[in-house]
Amino acid sequence: MMQSIMMLIQCMAVCVVLAMGSGCSIKRVAVNKIGNALAAGGSTFEGDEDPDLVAAAIPFGLKLYESLLAESPKHPGLLLAACSGFTEYSYAFVDARIDEAKEERLENADALRDRARKLYLRANRYCMRGWEARYSGFGAALDNDAATALKRAHKGDVPLLYWTAASRGLAISLSKNNPDLIAELPLVEMIVARASELDEGFNNGAVPEFLITLAAAHRGEMSEEELQKILRSHFERALTLSHGRRAGTYVSFAENALIPAQNAAEFRDVLQKALEVDVDADPDNRLANLVAQRRARWLLHHVRDLILEGAPAPSGEGHTE
Repeated sequence: MMQSIMMLIQCMAVCVVLAMGSGCSIKRVAVNKIGNALAAGGSTFEGDEDPDLVAAAIPFGLKLYESLLAESPKHPGLLLAACSGFTEYSYAFVDARIDEAKEERLENADALRDRARKLYLRANRYCMRGWEARYSGFGAALDNDAATALKRAHKGDVPLLYWTAASRGLAISLSKNNPDLIAELPLVEMIVARASELDEGFNNGAVPEFLITLAAAHRGEMSEEELQKILRSHFERALTLSHGRRAGTYVSFAENALIPAQNAAEFRDVLQKALEVDVDADPDNRLANLVAQRRARWLLHHVRDLILEGAPAPSGEGHTE
C-alpha cells in the first residue's frame, strides 16, 4: 500500500512540473522520472484478485505509457512495459474470449480475433523500439542475420526477448491466412531459444510454457507421437521450474497436446490440477493464474465438444503425476 501511495505522490509531483515547465528539457526530465518509477515499480495488476476490475483499468495504464512515450520515445523501461502490457491485456482479456464469443455469434469472434492480433502487433512494435533504444540498428540486424544479432542480447535483456517473442508469436497464432507473418515463426523460435539459453527459469517457467505453444505450431511436420514427446518434455520442464504454481502451464498442455491426442482422461486430470493451483501462493502471478483457471473451467465445461468421449488414450501416454 505504501508503494502505491508513494507512486501516486510522484505522479502528482510530475504533473505539477509538467504544468509549470514550458521547456522541452524540463518536460523530458519529468517524464523520464515518472517513467523510471513506473517501470521499476512494476504493476499492482498482476497481484489483483478481480480480473474484471483489472480488465477495465488496464487500458488507462496502457494509454498512460503511450502518453509518456510520446514525450520520451526511447525510454527503455516504458517501452518494455508497453510491450508486455499490451501483450498481457490482449492475451487475458481479448484473445481469451474468442472461443466464448463463437458461442454467441461468429462475427463477434472474428472481431475479437482481429482486435487481439492488432494489439499483439502494437505490443511488438514497442518491443522492437525497445531493442533500438538498447542496440541501434538491432531491427535491421535481426532481419539480416538473426543468430548474430541475438548474440548481442545478455541476461538483462531476457524480459525483452520473452515479450518480443510472445507478442509476435501470439500475433502469428491468429494469422493463419497471413503467409508473411507465418514465415516469421522460425525467428520467434530463435528469440525464445536465446531467452532460454540466457535464463531458462525466467518468470518461473514462462519460457518452456511458451515453447509448448510454439512446438504445437509444427503439428503435421512430424509424427504426432514425436510431437507429443516434445510437448510433454516442455510441459514437465515448465512444471519443474514453476513448482506447479502456474495454472497456465496445465492449460497450455491440455489445449495443445491433449485435445489433439483426444485424451479425455488426462485432459480432465490436467485441468483439475490447474484449478487446484493456489493463486495466493504466488501473489505476483495471481491475476495470470485466475485468468488461466477461468479458461480451464471453460474447457472442462466443453470437454464433450472438444474430445470424443470413449476415445482411447494414445499408447505410451500416461497421466501427469
